[in-house]
Amino acid sequence: MTELKHPDAVSLRGIRKRYGAVTAVAGVDLTIGSGEVVALLGPNGAGKSTTVDIMLGLRAPDAGRAELFGTRPRAALDAGSVGAVLQTGELIPGARVGELLTAIAALQPHPLPIGQVAATAGVADLLTRRTDRLSGGQTQRVRFALALLGDPSLLVLDEPTAGLDVAARRDFWTSVRGFAAAGRTVLFSTHYLEEADETADRIVLIDQGRVVADGSTTAIRAMAAARNVRCTLPGADPVALADLPGAASVEVHGDAVLVRTTDSDATLRALVAGYPQARDFEVAAAALTDAFLALTRPDAPAEVA
Repeated sequence: MTELKHPDAVSLRGIRKRYGAVTAVAGVDLTIGSGEVVALLGPNGAGKSTTVDIMLGLRAPDAGRAELFGTRPRAALDAGSVGAVLQTGELIPGARVGELLTAIAALQPHPLPIGQVAATAGVADLLTRRTDRLSGGQTQRVRFALALLGDPSLLVLDEPTAGLDVAARRDFWTSVRGFAAAGRTVLFSTHYLEEADETADRIVLIDQGRVVADGSTTAIRAMAAARNVRCTLPGADPVALADLPGAASVEVHGDAVLVRTTDSDATLRALVAGYPQARDFEVAAAALTDAFLALTRPDAPAEVA
């Protein structure tokens, strides 16, 4: 692992960036400790990509300071401590994958063996294939391999699975989890909330250029201030169920009932008492999607941590 000694992999302080009259980043403060796997979430236009670009030194902030491992982003990149898979950038057309990996490895101060990188990224069977003959999923795995060549301590992924099918997304995240299992730091942005729920140990939610929530996936889900009560209830009447104490919304699909509630204990007691035929009860935290929508609505709190 190419490592600059510092307890924090990422430190952003007071980052601001405007494009004309548009404020893309409005004072982001963020610290990511070494070894964390962090998902950066937010709606379109929230400022995620601009924040990532500033973090990597690809754009200069109008105000604030960005550091990677306690030093300037450029220095961390030159040391091989950072690898990135970004939304922009194309593979060299016509080049064979193995040749491309070899050429990029020669530019790294402490490259990993090509075979090891190819195995980790799942491209060992693609080394002789030309880049213009790769599928979307294969292309993304090659970009992942290129990011791993310098043996980075920090991996930054900006919407890495956009446009990939379900199987390709699954394979990609399997490779990323293998990378993170070695104690390395991963920061990724995604529009697929289930990826954040399954992969990250911490979620940072950005909206309108500000951090509006920061915590574990469990903590973020709890911020939706609601829980889901499910049961099987033949002949369920959604209008009647809407009068249950704490009920915020009710869905009925055949015999299956879902009640989103702000007081799951009261809802459950009323269900048991009023509907003796109900069975198969389940109570669970709100989905990450519910929390995401609650925290990015126009009247959401300015910041929750």
